[in-house]
Amino acid sequence: MGLYTSVCCVILVALLTVTCTSGEDPYRFYNWNVTYGDIYPLGLKQRGILINGQFPGPQIESVTNDNLIINVFNSLDEPFLLSWNGVQQRRNSWQDGVFGTNCPIPPGQNFTYALQVKDQIGSYFYFPSLGFHKAAGGFGGIKIASRSVIPVPFPPPAGDFTILAGDWFSKNHTDLKAILDSGNNLPSPDGLLINGRGSNGFTFTVDQGKTYRLRISNVGLTASINFRIQGHKMLLVEVEGTHSLQNTYSSLDIHLGQSYSVLVTADQTAQDYYIVVSTRFTSQVLSTTSILHYSNSAGSVSGPPPGGPTTQIDWSLEQARSLRRNLTASGPRPNPQGSYHYGLINTTRTIRLTSSAPIIDGKQRYAVNSVSFIQPDTPLKLADYFKISGVFSIGSIQDNPTGGGAYLQTSVMNADFRGFAELVFENPEDTVQSWHIDGHSFFVVGMDGGQWEPASRLRYNLRDTISRCTVQVYPNSWTAIYMPLDNVGMWNVRSENWARQYLGQQFYLRVYSPANSWRDEYPIPRNALLCGRALGRRTRPL
Repeated sequence: MGLYTSVCCVILVALLTVTCTSGEDPYRFYNWNVTYGDIYPLGLKQRGILINGQFPGPQIESVTNDNLIINVFNSLDEPFLLSWNGVQQRRNSWQDGVFGTNCPIPPGQNFTYALQVKDQIGSYFYFPSLGFHKAAGGFGGIKIASRSVIPVPFPPPAGDFTILAGDWFSKNHTDLKAILDSGNNLPSPDGLLINGRGSNGFTFTVDQGKTYRLRISNVGLTASINFRIQGHKMLLVEVEGTHSLQNTYSSLDIHLGQSYSVLVTADQTAQDYYIVVSTRFTSQVLSTTSILHYSNSAGSVSGPPPGGPTTQIDWSLEQARSLRRNLTASGPRPNPQGSYHYGLINTTRTIRLTSSAPIIDGKQRYAVNSVSFIQPDTPLKLADYFKISGVFSIGSIQDNPTGGGAYLQTSVMNADFRGFAELVFENPEDTVQSWHIDGHSFFVVGMDGGQWEPASRLRYNLRDTISRCTVQVYPNSWTAIYMPLDNVGMWNVRSENWARQYLGQQFYLRVYSPANSWRDEYPIPRNALLCGRALGRRTRPL
């Protein structure tokens, strides 16, 4: 196959997948070529991962329910996968783009993702999910706009900016991976980036008096960040697909994998202002800046960049508790978001997940409920579909911390479709953590310091908490969520700290329906790549 698939071929793929998507919803087509290229994020040359020659990669612009046909050609010298952080892949974990669900794209070959942003709005990002590719780039923004017939709870902004911020290492991704493979911890990051550039490397131009939407994501590897703009306030309007109560903030903590939308009005004197990102809860505070440039600016930035919080946990916890759902706003559908009364639904199961950092066989590993995940030789979704024994076993991770020694296992937890689960993330360690669940959005009902116990439920917010897909757990603390198990498939539950994820702090949640119906889950794609023990099997015939 040539470097780029022809338009006719891509249209054919779209037609072949029509059973998996609504024919009435629009299609958007993307052709991406993934290559290595020279980048200079911290002023020194590094080998980065580019998409169509860009770092960060191209923005995905879409509208609720759009079908996205993304043809990815792998021009690297190693296998490659893209995942879509926050896109729920309704009934379609086949497109999730992590090794538990997909075979990697071999060098010199392509794979066409066919996914739908079903019943979603908001700000997300994509990233390379294999190994330590994320440390080389390959990430980009995802914007899902509301349909024109659905009211948005704020006036249309004059502009819309995506800001991809996070920590960065000067070592290349293969060196970082080798450090972890040898059983050692990563060094501290070397700096921070905003949209792939170091200090003052990026400029956002605004007109005085107008209001702009900023979609901010933490795409880093290890550090929480704080975001602020010199002389300006930020009105929070969206958190990972949920219209929020419109509180005003001077700065925002954004933990690994999280995304926020804020409105900023250019209501100050016409000049340039610092946009600042700095690390949180780190022994050495790193920071970087970009420029908010008024189009009629009479002067450049002046004074020092505004300082922000550094190690204060209570400050961050109180800010996290201030995030609330806008109960009068419509979501991707016309019904108010608050009409789903999560607090009145009885939970069907409680799952407590405790993190740890054990040494196993003389090497640093990370675990949850004493299990440190190891990648199988065959994607779990394929093994499940083709009924290949010996790849994984259901129940290989327990619902509660065991208190025993840590061990290596390909951990998969079973869950019943249409259940309503309470999950409690428990963090007995001294570092802030961040957890993401693919395929779902969940309600963050509580977080606090100390040990979770059943009486902690008395402090849950059962009325208007935010719902999202990535949540932080503070040091020596817990965070509780309520999650509807409403999406059949094999779903990754992972630490968003990429070293911890790579060294085992993840598992898969198998949401199962015995009906075996296309109404509950789409069939295997005709173009699915096969590998491992699934080689030689057949997908659906054309």
